[in-house]
Amino acid sequence: MPDPISLAHRVGDAQAGLRLDQAAAELFTDYSRARLQAWIRDGSLTLEGRPAQPKQRVSGGDLLRLRAVPEPDGEALPQAIDLDVLFADADILVLNKPAGLVVHPAAGNPDGTLLNGLLHFDSALAELPRAGIVHRLDKDTTGVMVVARSLRAHTRLVRQLQARSVRRIYEAVACGPTPAEGRVDKPIARDPRNRQRMAVVASGRAAVTRFRLLHAYAHFSHLEVALETGRTHQIRVHMQHLGFPLAGDPKYGPDRSLTRRWPDAVAAAVQALGRQALHARRLTLKHPASGEICDFEAPLPDDFRGLLAALQRAEP
Repeated sequence: MPDPISLAHRVGDAQAGLRLDQAAAELFTDYSRARLQAWIRDGSLTLEGRPAQPKQRVSGGDLLRLRAVPEPDGEALPQAIDLDVLFADADILVLNKPAGLVVHPAAGNPDGTLLNGLLHFDSALAELPRAGIVHRLDKDTTGVMVVARSLRAHTRLVRQLQARSVRRIYEAVACGPTPAEGRVDKPIARDPRNRQRMAVVASGRAAVTRFRLLHAYAHFSHLEVALETGRTHQIRVHMQHLGFPLAGDPKYGPDRSLTRRWPDAVAAAVQALGRQALHARRLTLKHPASGEICDFEAPLPDDFRGLLAALQRAEP
């Protein structure tokens, strides 16, 4: 049996007025909305210390408290999906996620996800919460991910992520000339003007991103990016906030005033990428069984390397 969950969050201005299940999904991001709804209904997730209904509206400052024991996800079915396995043992599975693969079933993506592929790869993962998935990458972000293969590993990896002791290094191509290095400490929440996007919001959750310049091109910057927190779309939102959106980003990317200045060959290379230029290159964590510090790396995918080669050719 996994360790009980005991967490609490205050409703911020960004969640005020939402349904309880919507606010919970934004605050307790390690768990699916469906699971949070079940915990609300059985009284494991309370509002101001009292049971409530998923559709009940919340107010700023309300206390949401979660006390529950995680149970396996039983809705998803196994599907044969090719997985690029970098490392596997009895406790963890380390993968190189390709572009286009959604991590977890959600509205619009009920199957064909990494979770479905994991259940096919190892049927025992059906006994773990979310088939052992403890963190996410966006659909079109590539790179290294770790999945738990035991309840012990799941609990310990979640604790490492909560303690911010897991080190995550990305590579990105940003539009424009960035500084040689920088640190962004800006809270992130749902964009109050567009609930499909995230944004820097004063009442949001703390988010810290660091970056350093690897190479400056004429119109772009090749960056190494490190996460100190793990908010939804964090790198994409922070770089856009600085005025250096990621190349190819369909949600937070540059507007026409910037792209029309690109040489034709560069514009074609970004269009060919067809996604945000973001790759999770390196993951460092403490092995949940041995305690050994482990480093895992995923090589840059071909489309990302193709973009860098096109930028290099376009150098003046």
